[in-house]
Amino acid sequence: MTVTVERTAGRGRATKDRRRYGSSRRRRDSYTLFLLPGVLAFLAVIVVPFLMNTGVSFTDWEGVGTPEWTGLANYRELMGDSEFWASFRHSLFMVVAMAAVPTALGLVLAAALFDYVGKYFGSRWAAVLRACFYLPQVLPIAVAGIVWSWILAPDNGSLNEVLKAVGLGSWQQDWLGDPDLALYTVMGVMVWVQVGFPLVVFMAGLQRVDPQLYEAAELDGAGWWRRFRHITLPQIRPEIYVVLTWCSIAALKVFGAVYVLTKGGPGGATNVPSYFSFTTFFEKTQVGYGAAISTVLTVIILALSLIGLKLQTRAEDTEEGIRP
Repeated sequence: MTVTVERTAGRGRATKDRRRYGSSRRRRDSYTLFLLPGVLAFLAVIVVPFLMNTGVSFTDWEGVGTPEWTGLANYRELMGDSEFWASFRHSLFMVVAMAAVPTALGLVLAAALFDYVGKYFGSRWAAVLRACFYLPQVLPIAVAGIVWSWILAPDNGSLNEVLKAVGLGSWQQDWLGDPDLALYTVMGVMVWVQVGFPLVVFMAGLQRVDPQLYEAAELDGAGWWRRFRHITLPQIRPEIYVVLTWCSIAALKVFGAVYVLTKGGPGGATNVPSYFSFTTFFEKTQVGYGAAISTVLTVIILALSLIGLKLQTRAEDTEEGIRP
């Protein structure tokens, strides 16, 4: 009798396990169906064009006719191309302007809006200021570039006119036409464009920080800077890695601002790899060489993305280990 009951219970457990396994398998299959359109779009829009571009980079082709296979000739030429390396150095400056500086400013501004403005003036004022800082992100880069080209015009631009009106006429410059100033001017414009994104991300990250940490630190006599350094920064470390990775990728592939403001000039002073690839493709019709530039830039961006994801995962794991 006991053996019969045990066998019946065993069959019941096995049936339940099979049902549970079948249910979980059906859920996974349904998730796969939802993911399928995105995977197909990713293959069609990203993977296939990248593979085609990589294949073209091994050829000598002017965009018409039959491509001539040249192997690694384009990449060997690229490694010795001073214009490419100059454009890559300029992109490092853009990383400073679009990633490092906006991240630092965004951290300070987000902490100030969250910890000071929101506390003493209300969350509505903090939200209004946050929207004002984020507004340049909403503007199309072409529109923003045209407006800034009017402001920075050498003859009747708003900036030079203001300098003249306040008695600083000696500071008037050809901000976008001087090879010594053009890159730094574009960097300044990109700081203005980019700072809103880190600000919004960091303010969202601050929402999950336990307010009791700030209250305890304030009771212990910690000022704003100490609270920012010892509470804010460690608590939103994953968001910092996300912002640095995202903004660095945007800086490496920046194109629109350079195209609208300077077209890589004057004299290549603001040329960046994406614009260099564009001019090589469409103006010089050296399609194979332009494809090689694009492939190298894509590999660099992919490597940076993997490093950023690794750092973000490590920060999240560390934070999970600290939590009780």
